[in-house]
Amino acid sequence: MSGFNKVVDSYSDAMKGLEDGMTIIAGGFGLCGIPEGLITQIKAMGTTGLTVVSNNCGVDDFGLGILLEDKQIKKMISSYVGENALFEQQLLNGELEVELTPQGTLAEKMRAGGAGIPAFYTATGYGTPVGEGKEVKEFNGRPYIMEESITGDFAIVKAWKADPFGNCVYRHTAQNFNPMAATAGKITVVEVEEIVQPGELDPAHIHTPGIYVNRVIKGDFEKRIERRVLAKNEETA
Repeated sequence: MSGFNKVVDSYSDAMKGLEDGMTIIAGGFGLCGIPEGLITQIKAMGTTGLTVVSNNCGVDDFGLGILLEDKQIKKMISSYVGENALFEQQLLNGELEVELTPQGTLAEKMRAGGAGIPAFYTATGYGTPVGEGKEVKEFNGRPYIMEESITGDFAIVKAWKADPFGNCVYRHTAQNFNPMAATAGKITVVEVEEIVQPGELDPAHIHTPGIYVNRVIKGDFEKRIERRVLAKNEETA
C-alpha cells in the first residue's frame, strides 16, 4: 500500500511546489467547507501574484480573506464579494483584479476543466456585462454565450473523510464547490477531518475518487460561522 499512500504529515509538504503567479482553485462557500489549514499555509509561505478561483474570498480575518492582508492575491475569479470589506476595498481601489462569474457558471467552469472540456455554452449572462465580448450561438431559438473552462496549478479542497488513497467523502453543505474544484487542479490537496483505513469507505458513498487527489493531510478545523443568526424567543420578544 505504501506506493499509493497520499497522506503527508506537514502543511509545508502539502503545499510543496506552490510558486508566485500560480492559479489556485479553492473549494468552499463562504466559510463552509474551506481548507482552513491549507489557506493558512499559503499565507505563511508569502506566495504572491496568485490567481484564486473560488465562490468568494472568505471574510476579512478568516478563510481566503487572510491572503488579501498582504496582497498575495492578484486576481480573484469568483461570483460573490460577500462579507469581506477588504475584498471590496481592494476591488474599488484597483488593487485587486476581479472577474465576477455567475455561481452556476463558475461551478461548471471547474467541472468542465476537470473533465477536459475546454469550453461550453450557457444562457446565463447573455445580454449582461458578463457576456460582453464572448462568442454567442443560438440553440433552439435561444442565444447562449461561450464560457471557457478553468484549471489550476493547485486545487485546495476540504473533505470530511478520506482514505490513504485519496478517496473523499464530503459532509452535507460542506460539499458545495469542493468536488468540482478537486478535479480541476494539476496538483490537488485535500485537507480532511478524518483519515480512515483502506476499505472503510463505502465505494458507493465516495464523492471524489482518489484518482483526482495527489495529497491528503489531516487538519484541525475552527469551522467559524460567517454570520450567526438566532431565532427570537417568542416569550421574550
